[in-house]
This record gives sequence, structure tokens and C-alpha cells, in this order.
Amino acid sequence: MSVELLDGATILNFVEDEKAFEGSVHDRFAYLDTDHDGLLSYAEIVKEIQSLRVFETHFGIDVKTDPDELAAVHHSLFVQFDHDSNGAVDLEEFKAETKRMMLAMANGLGFLPVQMVLEEDSLLRKAVERKLAQAAA
Repeated sequence: MSVELLDGATILNFVEDEKAFEGSVHDRFAYLDTDHDGLLSYAEIVKEIQSLRVFETHFGIDVKTDPDELAAVHHSLFVQFDHDSNGAVDLEEFKAETKRMMLAMANGLGFLPVQMVLEEDSLLRKAVERKLAQAAA
């Protein structure tokens, strides 16, 4: 993890750079596709959501979350990615939903930078790395 400055323009520019964005999304999809069948199952998506521990902590402090509530959130997130409702997420669905979510984050952040703690291999971290590489060039 690292603390980085991030703004909406950084995310927007990353998403608009097809080569950088699609390469990063493809890499993330391949990482999540643990059975290498070219699809993300519910179990593979939930495993990723659980590893982020977004719902199990509050400002870094562990909290007890109702298991039924967690299951409902996991299901709704999976459905959000599974556009054709076939029970699996293919690369195009994953890319489209990831793009939609990142653009929503960019819109929410606006153009004032904020400090964020980012996972080393996250797409947001890749957006920051891309911006830093461009500034250094």
C-alpha cells in the first residue's frame, strides 16, 4: 500500500488511454480468473471483494458485519458486473463495468486532488503510476 495524490483527471486520463487501461484491466481479469476458464465466477468475484475488506472495517478498525447483509452486497456487486445475467463475468463485461465505476469515481473526485491509500496492484494505483511516468518523461 502507498499513499498517493489522486484526482478525477488522473483517473479519466487513464481510462481514456485505451492501451494502458485495457492492458491493466486484462491483467486484473487474468489474476482474478483463478481457474483460467476465461470467465469470472461468483466465487472468484466474491473472493476479490472479501480480500479488500471494505465492509469489515470502518476507518481501519474491524467491525462485525451481518453475514446476510454481506452476502446481499456481494450478490448485488456480482449482478452489476454480470450484464447478460448468465452467471459469469466475461472480459468485456468486466472491462465495461470497471470503466463505468472508474468514471464514476473520477466524476465524484472532481479535479481537486485527495490523498488516498492505494493497493500496489490496484487500477487506481496504475492510473497514478501512468501520470507520474508521463510527468517524468
